[in-house]
Amino acid sequence: MIVAMVLSLDASLETRITRLPTRVAALWGFRTGQRGTHTSRTIMLDELTQLLEVVPSDARRGDCAEAVVAGNCLGKRTAATRKASYQRLAELYGLDPQLILFRALRHLWERDEDARPVLALLLALARDPLLRASAASVFATPIGHEFSRQGMKDDLAAAVEDRLNPATLDTAVRNASSSWTQSGHLQGRSRKARQRVRATPAAAAYALLIGSAVGYGGHALLDSPWALVLDAQINELIELVVSARLFGFLEFKHVGKIMDISFPALVTDKEREFIRRESHR
Repeated sequence: MIVAMVLSLDASLETRITRLPTRVAALWGFRTGQRGTHTSRTIMLDELTQLLEVVPSDARRGDCAEAVVAGNCLGKRTAATRKASYQRLAELYGLDPQLILFRALRHLWERDEDARPVLALLLALARDPLLRASAASVFATPIGHEFSRQGMKDDLAAAVEDRLNPATLDTAVRNASSSWTQSGHLQGRSRKARQRVRATPAAAAYALLIGSAVGYGGHALLDSPWALVLDAQINELIELVVSARLFGFLEFKHVGKIMDISFPALVTDKEREFIRRESHR
């Protein structure tokens, strides 16, 4: 099953997003396109953490820009680097509470500190096509084995075709490798090895939320490539889902072969109705 999921990563992470109605994808906060932030930056986990420490969870649209550019909460030396840092963070995370995925990340971020690296990676995957293209090479590497940068480079080259020059492609590989190290999926510096991340209830809820956004439901949510990011077996995932329900992150009903997972704490009734209406046009 893992092999099949790895082979379907590109289709599941990219094609399912591009198939969403435009306004639905925008409401969730997905991004598509031919380029990505990883040509110049990583997932910037430290910078995101610093930003969310100073911007309250009920912040309005524009407050993050104010904190980074005017307030210099990231401690950058020049106005140009402050603006560039904000732009890259906005590309990766949206930084807008009107986007479901960013607002959900904020909700879970405050409640499960251990989940933060995986939460950041999951949202960056939803918003950066280059990072999505790098995923298969990571999950094709068995736990404890050395990670091959060449495999990732081949995957990225296939995804971007001739749109990136060799130097930029090499930069994207380095940045993506660093991002997967920041999330905990890889370890090491010059030579990296695959390691298992420790999944948490908040990370599980978020992975399943994104899976549901692109059309997975029921048992398929636990088999989706988004759930694969959690490095957990099915029985472990079910335990995480049960814990996530106890924390109020999701609703979970499991009767016989029927499984229903929903996210009333993360998606409003108005948003669900909008998504349903747009998806059936």
